[in-house]
Amino acid sequence: MTIAPEKTETQVQLRLGDEWVALCALSLLTPGRGVAALLPDGRQVAVFLDREGAAYAIDNRDPFSGAQVLSRGLVGSSSGHPFVASPLLKQRFDLASGRCLDDESMAVTAYEVRLSTDLAVGSGSAA
Repeated sequence: MTIAPEKTETQVQLRLGDEWVALCALSLLTPGRGVAALLPDGRQVAVFLDREGAAYAIDNRDPFSGAQVLSRGLVGSSSGHPFVASPLLKQRFDLASGRCLDDESMAVTAYEVRLSTDLAVGSGSAA
C-alpha cells in the first residue's frame, strides 16, 4: 500500500514582534475581498489578497468610526498602490503602509505578511 504524502497548504502569516502568527490558509482568501482574523491578544486584523497574489494585513478597526469593519471595505488601487475604502465613511487606507489617503493625520497599523508552508511558526521563526 502506498501512502500519499501529506499535502501542506500555504498559510498567510503575520509578523508580531519576533514571531510569525498563522492567520489562515491562503485558499480561504478571494482576490479583491477581505476577511477578519483574530490575533492572540484579541485584536482584529483585516487580511486581503490582491489580484497579483500579494497578501496584506492591517488593523480591522476604522479609526474614524471605531467599528471593526475594514475587512468589509472596497478594495482598489491608486497610482499602483492597493487600498481599502472603509464601508462606512469611505476613507481609503493604503494596504502596504496603513496610511489614510484622504486624511494624512490618520493611519491604521499595517503588518508584515508572508505566505509560507512552514507550519513551525512562533518564537524565533521571523528572519
